[in-house]
Parts: sequence; C-alpha cells; structure tokens
Amino acid sequence: MKRTALAAASALSLAAVLTACGGSDQGTDSNSKPEKTTASPAKTLSPAEQVARLMVTKAEAGGYSVRKPSAGDSLAETQDEMNVDKAACTPLAYAMNELPVGTSEASLTRVADKSTGMLTYITLSTYADGKAATAMKDLTTAADSCGSGFTAKSNSGSTTYDSVTVETAPSGSDESLATAATFKFRGLTQTIRTQTFRFGDTIASYFTLDSSAFMNAHLGKAKIPADLVKAQNSKLG
Repeated sequence: MKRTALAAASALSLAAVLTACGGSDQGTDSNSKPEKTTASPAKTLSPAEQVARLMVTKAEAGGYSVRKPSAGDSLAETQDEMNVDKAACTPLAYAMNELPVGTSEASLTRVADKSTGMLTYITLSTYADGKAATAMKDLTTAADSCGSGFTAKSNSGSTTYDSVTVETAPSGSDESLATAATFKFRGLTQTIRTQTFRFGDTIASYFTLDSSAFMNAHLGKAKIPADLVKAQNSKLG
C-alpha cells in the first residue's frame, strides 16, 4: 500500500509502515488601407495544463486542505515501477496507489484532508480520444475478476490485498466505479476505498485511507467524502 502512514501533522508514507501516489508582419503599400486586427486565438492548453486547471483547489474544497503528496506516499512513482502478481488486477493496483489507470496523456495527484487522519488522494488524468473509456473498461474488469485479492510490489515494498468488493458509485458521470479492498496490518483487517469517474476523456480517481487506524492500531473507517467528490466532479461534468 503506502510507504508510510500520515502522522497527525505531516504526510508520511503508508508503504513504509506496511513494509517496515502571431505570424510575421505583412507590409502594405502607401495606398492600401490598414488591415483590421483580430485577437490572437486562445492558447490551446497542454494535457498537463488541462489537469492542473481542473484540479480542485483549497478554496473550492470546502474546508479541506489540498496539497501535493509527500515524496514516497505511493508504493510506486510510475506504472513501470509497479508489479502485480495477477496481471488482470493491475488497473486496481494503479487506482489504489495514485497512478493513472490505462495510458494517459497527463495526470496530477493531490491529497485532501481535514486533519482527521482520513486522507483522500485525487488523481486526475486526461487521455487521447477513446482511451479513457478503454481505461474504465479495464478497471471494471479488474474489479469484477479480482475479488479474491492480489499482491502489488515495487522496489519500495509490497502490499497483499485480501479481497476487493465492488460498491455503489455515485452517479453524474459518463461512467463510474467504486471499490473497497481489505488487507491485514498488525493483526487487524483494514479497509481502503476507491471511486473512479470518467467525464469524456478525463478520469478522476479518489483513494481514501484512515491513516489514524494504522498509527493507533484500531479498525479504520475509510470513507470517501461525498462533499469533496462533489466539489471536484463539478469542475469536470
């Protein structure tokens, strides 16, 4: 999973805990009339600029802090660093580790919380035409076929998920999927949750864990906050 859990005031990696996210001017002759000028066409945003513009801000998030994840928060920094024992489950491993699902053109991750220990990672990804729908299809197939769990590994460590359950996802997007996954930590079965939404060629993926449960050795209550999802999804749909 993560390389550390978050302490009360600073982001630490859960994985470390578990193994102790205008042309040129044209000349005119003296008798010609001046040409009318027109505004320059708007600059086309790059994929990276698109996801940066679409990411929810602290001002929009209704009381949540919104910040960059700490270095090492994710089990793997890139898809290439992630290895999964069951290939079909790879899209789930990405969604649970702040990585884009499928082949994206650009992605951006932020972590939001209200200092309660409940951390929600938001990953926005933009895709070439049709690729987002393919990514959602692969993720849905993974959720349906990986109920008995899987193991994700990287050079930073590994996490074995004991089960994956498909839950009811909120409506309002072109496609959506919600999952709950369990794994054992210090003798307790902890639960993490994801919700993933497709809006055209953009995918928003939410991943929530209860870091206080890992720090204080009690059962977690990970639940993806509906108000945060609403704030972010309203910028996409």
